[in-house]
Amino acid sequence: MNALTVSTAISSGRVQLVSLRKSSLDTARLRVLWVAMIFAFVAAIAVIRIGYFGVSDRAVTSTSLEEALLPPRGELTDRNGVPLARAFPAYALWYNPDAMGDASNPLVKSPQRVASELKAIFPDIDVADIAEMLASGRSGYIRRRVLPEDANRVQDIGELALELPRESDRHYPQGSMGAHILGFVDSAGKGKVGMEQVLDDRLNDPVLRNTPVALSIDMRAQGALEDELRRGMLAVNAKGAAGIILDVDTGEVLALASLPEFDPNRIDSEGAGNMFNRVTNQVYELGSTFKPLTVAAAIDAGSVRDFGKRYDVSPIKIGGFTIKDSHDLGASLNVPEILIHSSNTGTARIADQMGGEKLQRTWMDLGLNERPHIELPARGFPIWHDDWPRIRNMTVSYGHGIAVTPLHLASAYAAMVNGGVWRPATLHKLEAHEVPKGRRVFKASTSSRMRQLLRMITLYGTGRNADAKGFRVGGKTGSAEKPGGSAGYKKTSLVSTFAAAFPMDRPRYVIIAMLDEPQGTTASSFQRTAAWNAAPIVGNLVPRIGPLLGVRPDDTRDVDISDLRPMVPGED
Repeated sequence: MNALTVSTAISSGRVQLVSLRKSSLDTARLRVLWVAMIFAFVAAIAVIRIGYFGVSDRAVTSTSLEEALLPPRGELTDRNGVPLARAFPAYALWYNPDAMGDASNPLVKSPQRVASELKAIFPDIDVADIAEMLASGRSGYIRRRVLPEDANRVQDIGELALELPRESDRHYPQGSMGAHILGFVDSAGKGKVGMEQVLDDRLNDPVLRNTPVALSIDMRAQGALEDELRRGMLAVNAKGAAGIILDVDTGEVLALASLPEFDPNRIDSEGAGNMFNRVTNQVYELGSTFKPLTVAAAIDAGSVRDFGKRYDVSPIKIGGFTIKDSHDLGASLNVPEILIHSSNTGTARIADQMGGEKLQRTWMDLGLNERPHIELPARGFPIWHDDWPRIRNMTVSYGHGIAVTPLHLASAYAAMVNGGVWRPATLHKLEAHEVPKGRRVFKASTSSRMRQLLRMITLYGTGRNADAKGFRVGGKTGSAEKPGGSAGYKKTSLVSTFAAAFPMDRPRYVIIAMLDEPQGTTASSFQRTAAWNAAPIVGNLVPRIGPLLGVRPDDTRDVDISDLRPMVPGED
């Protein structure tokens, strides 16, 4: 091989080497460029995403930290912000037989000894029951609510099987007060019975639960209502009681009580038996409290114009049935006297003169033919008849043959005294613009006349024990025998009710107080009728709640009844 050939070969190899290096370098640069472009693309997406969340209304509403700081369930308050139900982190005591890794021998000490040591911390537990549970190897809650100091004492026992998980605890600061309004939360975290059930989704909403829900209840009025109902119930040995305070212009429920009550902080067998709501779920024949409603319907229909006209009040025999009064009221009575003396026969004749179609239509306009309007899930259906023969028209006029809840009665009385407009009851606090328009049932002039008549009943009639000085209370008693027995009604079992409103010169609130099967005692002068047991409850309650609700006593004001007073015997 000559020198030229060797030189050419060397030169060619160098060129190939340079080309190879250049190609490798280009490839490396291209890869770096691709990596840089990918990083730039990812960074751009991240920046865009961050910017989007910064300006978009779809941005994440809370971080995990914020979520942890939010209450696990929303708070309920009364209309003034008083807490009624709130959730907070708490300890529970859980038995885990697998904690030691040997389910056949989960405890260091004997079950009996561990149960005894737990008894020293929680005196109300049953040692035998707990020892049996520990011995069975069955996991489960020993206690749902444990204070921090008690949790430390449990740990000192030294048993790994006794675990103390952190859980959310629902607490009712007012105890049993307002229990039938609030309801409770079960072990699965679901609301039951009351507004806890109604608002379950709202209270668990992660966006909304940080804002308390204000109910219409005023806990000051609620406490006074429960206290007076309880006093009245115990004084006459009644089996139960029910009461409601209703704003006549808005339909807001200021207080609602059903006794005996239950404690939502601790649901036991006794409490479970008292969850039935007598105000919204139980229907009763509420007797003579219907008489003013009948008179209002007759005034509206034009069949009652002359209040001095006298009506025959002798017994009425119709269809083999006799309508009579509890005692002799003479031969005849006028309209004010019929209400003051609570005459069945006089009211029946007013209804008969008016006709059944008008009375039935009025009852329907007052919602007495359907479940009561309120948010609570427990709402009783009235005993209602679509057919309305003459005898039914007469008996229904004085509250027999129709059964409704006390809430029905409260809403009907509100319409009768507020100018004639019926509105649904509500447990939500309403702003002025949220008050429903309602529907007109009575003329404003009829409502004005009924305010006079109701005031007269408390001044001169069966409602005198409800008259609270300076508060211008008006109302009507009702004492009805409960259905049952061979004759259709139990002669010895009464439902005693007083339906009231105050102040009658400008009604603000309706009050219903009802006692289930009151007995004649010394407190009621051995009487079982509403004039002696339900009316005094209202008479004691009004002075307690009036000033709290903006109604102060004033002896210089009253309803003008000067045109009706001459019709009352013994009055000028």
